[in-house]
Amino acid sequence: MINVNFVNNYHSSYDEYEEIYHKLAQQTIAFLAIDNYDYDISVTLVNNEFIHQMNNDYRHKDYVTDVISFENDNEFIFDNYQDLGDVFISVDKAIEQAQAYHHSLKRELSFLFVHGLLHCLGYDHLNKDEEREMFRLQEVILNEN
Repeated sequence: MINVNFVNNYHSSYDEYEEIYHKLAQQTIAFLAIDNYDYDISVTLVNNEFIHQMNNDYRHKDYVTDVISFENDNEFIFDNYQDLGDVFISVDKAIEQAQAYHHSLKRELSFLFVHGLLHCLGYDHLNKDEEREMFRLQEVILNEN
């Protein structure tokens, strides 16, 4: 089981994403066949200004990004429980990208959550093979929705 700690610092009209993210998290854990633990993941919806500051402070990159994830050290597991980390999603950036890619905002916000969750589960895209695998997983998980 996975518990999603949802914080909406953007606008109350986005509260519906708590349920959407919970479902996507469950699908991800089931698809990856790693449901032998109880997990926690935190996700916070923010604006461009907030994520820009985070990107600058923590990654030393002075620009707005769409999603930032902070993976917890998963070496410590207590009673089959893991706190995976924190995901921050810029709704402003997601709106821009949904328009640019010609798909729905729901699809973009879902993609960004799954992307951040996979990072917290140890996936990355530092080379072409990793990127191909991570994006394949994202698409499969999103298409189950």
